[in-house]
Amino acid sequence: MDFTEEQSADVVAASFNNTSDPRLKEVMQSAVRHLHAFVREVRPTIAEWMTAIEFLTAVGQMCTKERQEFILFSDSLGVSMLVETINGPEGRRTRKGKLEPTAQTVMGPFHMTKSPERKLGDNINPVGNGTPLVVEGYVMDIDGKAIPHARVDTWHADNRGFYDVQDEAGIPAGTGRGLFTADDKGHYWYRTVMPRGYPMPTDGPGGKLVVRAGRSIYRPAHLHFIVEAEGFHSITTHAFVSDCEYIERDVVFAVKRSLIRDFVVINDAEEAKKFGVTVPFRCVRFDIVLAPKET
Repeated sequence: MDFTEEQSADVVAASFNNTSDPRLKEVMQSAVRHLHAFVREVRPTIAEWMTAIEFLTAVGQMCTKERQEFILFSDSLGVSMLVETINGPEGRRTRKGKLEPTAQTVMGPFHMTKSPERKLGDNINPVGNGTPLVVEGYVMDIDGKAIPHARVDTWHADNRGFYDVQDEAGIPAGTGRGLFTADDKGHYWYRTVMPRGYPMPTDGPGGKLVVRAGRSIYRPAHLHFIVEAEGFHSITTHAFVSDCEYIERDVVFAVKRSLIRDFVVINDAEEAKKFGVTVPFRCVRFDIVLAPKET
């Protein structure tokens, strides 16, 4: 078969006919057909195609041990959220009369370092100067029953909008991160400072493309979570701050209504003393529902 504009996808897809891995064959043949259809639709010049190649090269060159520019690029195009949605609770059947599993969202580009093991109630950001924050919640199944000893990995930006892995943060590694084990009742809690909304990095090609497109570059203030327990689907999710100014325009499309929480302001000195914080402080409850693996 000749390689022509009309037959190009069929010619290249056929080259994968003898691929022994059926999933690889399916993915590559589909990718070829979609990519060739895109090129035929957009009809790039040779110069434009070289610009695309140079862009992807620059994305790769921006990646380091602490930073994954391809994740940032994928996030900003909404592809990360689409993959998470397909593989999260929305992509699985929920039993009638049961709790909805917590919605899945993106991991983001800043979970590039291991969270330190913490004890319940620990302060994961002792160097922060922002408003104290108490985070608590329960990990439960779709029947509302506690999941004892679930593992709760959490991380977030500081009160300036920086993560510890960012050079400009100037804070010790592990700040704003914690790996907790819930108690016998599935309860977890910790102390930190209020996170701040922040712009996606624009020093790399992914961010520069968003700026050039005239899009908002901001993420609303949030807490990240990865929660795992034996016999259950793990979840990667966020708790979003309801009164953040960027709540309606997340650059990575991760905000879901079910994940927005009120971070309540508390001025009660006795309550502050109970949690080992100062007034005023904020408190948020974020319960997490995991689905059993057999669903």
